[in-house]
Amino acid sequence: MSEIKTKKKYLDFSFFDKKGYKNFASKMKLNSEKSSKAFRYFLKNLSNEAKETKEASLLIVKFLKKGSLTKREEKELKLQFYDLLKIMGVGVPFFMIPGSTILIPFIMKLAKKAGIDIIPSSFKKKED
Repeated sequence: MSEIKTKKKYLDFSFFDKKGYKNFASKMKLNSEKSSKAFRYFLKNLSNEAKETKEASLLIVKFLKKGSLTKREEKELKLQFYDLLKIMGVGVPFFMIPGSTILIPFIMKLAKKAGIDIIPSSFKKKED
């Protein structure tokens, strides 16, 4: 029997190195398996949010054409609108406020303790 070796695919973090984030790139390289998994998870969830937003836009077009939506469609539209607000509230400051990469985990923890849901639905782990 011959063993089949599976090649793990890791992300290339040289982009960060080229843009001047050498410390970040070196830490990512040291933890490449965890980093790759985290980036794939993030991109998958971001893709899910994009799909949900596209579906919501189709519901808006339907409402504009017909003037009404079913209760289920209304609920889906509201949930996606809330998710967009959450992304703008957490995601936008991440890129605009200096030091927010350190603050966001604390804000998320505080929000959870206060019973405030600030994480978009695609980024929540599905509980069985």
